[in-house]
Amino acid sequence: MKVNNCHERKIQATISEVGELIDSLASVEDKLWPFEIWPRMKFDRGLTVDAVGGHGPIRYFVAQYCPGQSVRFCFTGPQGFNGYHEFVAIELSAKLSLLRHNLKMETTGLAVLSWPLVFRPLHDALIEDAFAKAQTSLGLPPEIYRWSLRVKLLRQLVAKGKSRPQIITGSS
Repeated sequence: MKVNNCHERKIQATISEVGELIDSLASVEDKLWPFEIWPRMKFDRGLTVDAVGGHGPIRYFVAQYCPGQSVRFCFTGPQGFNGYHEFVAIELSAKLSLLRHNLKMETTGLAVLSWPLVFRPLHDALIEDAFAKAQTSLGLPPEIYRWSLRVKLLRQLVAKGKSRPQIITGSS
């Protein structure tokens, strides 16, 4: 099954400010990835091309990295996830940028079922939480997309009842 999943958020910030968010990924002071409530993004040697890592059960390596602009990760797991996901900063005007997350893959085997039933709802919630964290990191009011009951239940199942609640610091 072909998957093309794209999330975008307009952010009142310069392209360099949004680029710095991408550059902070997987660092101790990560300003984009919502590690406070989702599995932390980790790599064996920081955010550099060919670094290997992932988050939770999702495994990948850094395939491309343009500091201040974009980073692309190619999947190595779970089995049946064949493709990539990426963050891209796009300048719309001097003080308005677009933060985009693309996930493009072809699922095979069990992933044909696990992607739409389990991984997609969790992925969509995680990325929207990342965008809210990006806004908060820049001192802006975050647009919060509340988790659905399905996402809450899946998180409890995956975390064996030890899921952290969504942090609501603003309104959508």
